[in-house]
Amino acid sequence: MKLTTAGESHGKVLVGIIEGLPSNLYIDIEEIDYYLALRQSGYGRGGRQKIERDRVEILSGVRNGRTLGSPLAFGIKNYDYENWKQFMAPEGCDETKRMLTKVRPGHADLTGMLKYDTDDARNILERASARETAARVVAGTIARQFLRALGVEIGGYVKGICGIADPAVYPFERLSEAKNEPLFMLDKQLQSKAERLIDNLKSDGDTAGGLIEIRVAGLKSGFGSCMQYSTKLDSVLCGAVMSVQAIKGVEIGLGFGCADLPGSKVHDEIYYDGAYRRKTNNAGGIEGGMSNGEEIVLRAAMKPIPTLMRGLETVDYATGERSRAAGERSDVAAVCAAETVLESVVSTALAEVVSARLGGDNMSEIIERYGKLK
Repeated sequence: MKLTTAGESHGKVLVGIIEGLPSNLYIDIEEIDYYLALRQSGYGRGGRQKIERDRVEILSGVRNGRTLGSPLAFGIKNYDYENWKQFMAPEGCDETKRMLTKVRPGHADLTGMLKYDTDDARNILERASARETAARVVAGTIARQFLRALGVEIGGYVKGICGIADPAVYPFERLSEAKNEPLFMLDKQLQSKAERLIDNLKSDGDTAGGLIEIRVAGLKSGFGSCMQYSTKLDSVLCGAVMSVQAIKGVEIGLGFGCADLPGSKVHDEIYYDGAYRRKTNNAGGIEGGMSNGEEIVLRAAMKPIPTLMRGLETVDYATGERSRAAGERSDVAAVCAAETVLESVVSTALAEVVSARLGGDNMSEIIERYGKLK
């Protein structure tokens, strides 16, 4: 499977093409729209979410609710385009009215301007924007539906907001409860504390990041490979997670905690009860670059959003003079959105790994091949 996306934050539409989907996969459009809505939810979101009501439109590759085996193309309309048409229209527009030269620290603005030889950061930020992740949520939900047909489920929750962290470990079955909470946190007391912090940051014109945990249940052993560095499952999944805007760190299982403990406290002892199992899961479900049959556990650190309403010190690219960074309509915290996106990109990456091992042109033969694995 391969996903390609296109589209600008304030352009006409976000589009995506998924190649390599098997035939006869049922596509639940209502579920796709559900996850698109989740991506727009969460305490601390900004005004853009009141304008957009994301809905997917399947353009090709599906007939009567099932994939054909041909490329699947989809689109998500940007309703805000009508307010930006005079500045963004590909047919012709007035670029000067929405130029951005007071580049924002932590954003793609300055580096992108230098790389792509433009004097307007608008040409960079429109594509670098996290608005692009709406397309990845669509693709990720389709991948989720593919994996679910094999008995594999993906879940997650927000584990911390700007230093307010939840140390608890929850069973996979409880993770879905987080989607009913304003900050996708499972500890209500810590969540209330995080909400108050976000309110204070908003008053100060500041922003917050957080910690997200993503889990995969039901994946059999042997996906990924130890034979080539590029096919290691942890490498593939971490690369997918790090491709999401604002993600600056990722760990699997015990992660960085492994560095603080002796081997006897880190490695998961093995037993056999008709199948090989581990007594613990410090490896996070991956050993030697391959799934080992335990839950896959990933955690990702999201940095605070770089668009601060009070602006940080910077340089005006047009004059070379000191300035305050430009403000764009932005969120105070988008950790819930990031959690939804991370579930989606993990689903997409995992579906690519699974389909690469199993092969098959239709769902029946793929399900049969997966069922034969130990």
